[in-house]
Amino acid sequence: MRVLAAVDKFKGTATGAQVADAIAQACWQLGHECVQLPVADGGEGTLEALGGANRSSTITGPLGDLVEAEWRYHRGTAVIEMARASGLTLVGGAAGNDAIAATTTGTGELIDQALDLGATKIVVCLGGSATTDGGLGCIRAITSPHRLRGVQLLVACDVQTLFVDAAPVFAPQKGATPAQVDLLRGRLNRLAQMYQHEYGVDVRDIPGTGAAGGLAGGLVALGGRLQPGFELVADELDLHDHITQAELVITGEGFLDEQSFQGKVIGGVQAMCLAADRPVAAIVGDALPEVAQRIRHRSLVADHGRERAMREPLWCIEHSASALLRELTAETG
Repeated sequence: MRVLAAVDKFKGTATGAQVADAIAQACWQLGHECVQLPVADGGEGTLEALGGANRSSTITGPLGDLVEAEWRYHRGTAVIEMARASGLTLVGGAAGNDAIAATTTGTGELIDQALDLGATKIVVCLGGSATTDGGLGCIRAITSPHRLRGVQLLVACDVQTLFVDAAPVFAPQKGATPAQVDLLRGRLNRLAQMYQHEYGVDVRDIPGTGAAGGLAGGLVALGGRLQPGFELVADELDLHDHITQAELVITGEGFLDEQSFQGKVIGGVQAMCLAADRPVAAIVGDALPEVAQRIRHRSLVADHGRERAMREPLWCIEHSASALLRELTAETG
């Protein structure tokens, strides 16, 4: 049987590549072929799914300190995870952040470097930001932003939040007080007016422009195109073609819940398999009972216990995948 392992990371325990490799080991031991294809939803792990980092740059971190940010440039295409340049984890979480001062300057510096190298396509992956600066730091860091006119600028975005609403929706998670939220909301509103005046784009009514503290809106003002993260990754990886060439697709992620079917990898892969008339199942770390019937799956916690699932995730993934494959083989004869 030809199996496709199209899986996301198990956050905090295994990368997408490691999960795919564990499933592949189970396939090979049972005499099946396996194509390994780490997938992502546009957030953390997307850089890895799109080929992995092959560059590292010293850039301005979210609070002005220098940080080393990994990114990718290959054959005219740049892939930038903004969290690696302007992410909340870089400042130690909300407690270490300055919600007013946090800037996307470093993300803009990476875009600028990509332009200097002659990039014709730039993919910016949003999520995990420390910032609510509306992308202003990013825009100011790009030398001659008009250079983006000849570039395909794709922005991976999995929320529908409006530009000005980025303040009340996301800023409290980044350490902002209620008074600071009001200040940030007013700042975003003024910034939207500035973008309309300078670039002729009113970002206020475009769903998704509030992503990453409004960075999405700033990139849209420069001509960027918002695209759901999973769809963007699926297109870049030719996931549809891989699915049609498989006899079974195994997907997976760390936790199966309602969000898994709302723009995340499991729901996206399942929908594509249904459209292509291919069987699909999942390996997950754990699952909420209320969604357990929405996709056939094996849970590491159910199969091996929570302690072992956390301590030896790859061993557990391999053995759960073996059990799943045996079940499916027995059912099909």
